[in-house]
Amino acid sequence: MSTTLGISRTVLREAVSMLEALGLVRSQPGKGVFVTAGRAASSELPMGPLDMPPHAVFQFRSIIEPAAAALMARSASAADIDALHATQTRMQTALQAMDLVAAADADLDFHLAIATASANPMLTAAITALEAPIGYSLRLPFADWADPAGIWAPADEHRVVLDAITARDADAAHAAMRIHLVRAAARINIDFETP
Repeated sequence: MSTTLGISRTVLREAVSMLEALGLVRSQPGKGVFVTAGRAASSELPMGPLDMPPHAVFQFRSIIEPAAAALMARSASAADIDALHATQTRMQTALQAMDLVAAADADLDFHLAIATASANPMLTAAITALEAPIGYSLRLPFADWADPAGIWAPADEHRVVLDAITARDADAAHAAMRIHLVRAAARINIDFETP
């Protein structure tokens, strides 16, 4: 299929992964990729990388990422904050072009940049080590592609996180990231117990 389309296998795998995250196709190892009837219910969402169920990934993220955002608000350099603004702009540009793959990539970069700028190497290592399942979880909320407001919700929520970090308000950054993650999960009907 990659030869027919004139693209690399890596690009094809990424496209199929995105379509699967959007609930438009279902991949069955050894059998192929099949078109579905549309968006999957949360109980039918495919396992992400490392066979992690999406609700477990969101729960993990809701514990770790608000702390990373608070730490970034306290310790980030001006260059770190500028880079986060650039990543936010890249996500918004991708959404304006309806390029959901590029938007999801920018979304992942946003979260990784916060972890890195937290100045806590353990947080950075934990989030980086789980980049594949976290990246997968970031694609799932884009499943509501039929609703333009729905696909803009992550960018709008990022703006609140970014504003709190820019203001050096650790409590607001923590709260904004937690709200963002709970809402992202809710957009795909995932409910998880928060600690």
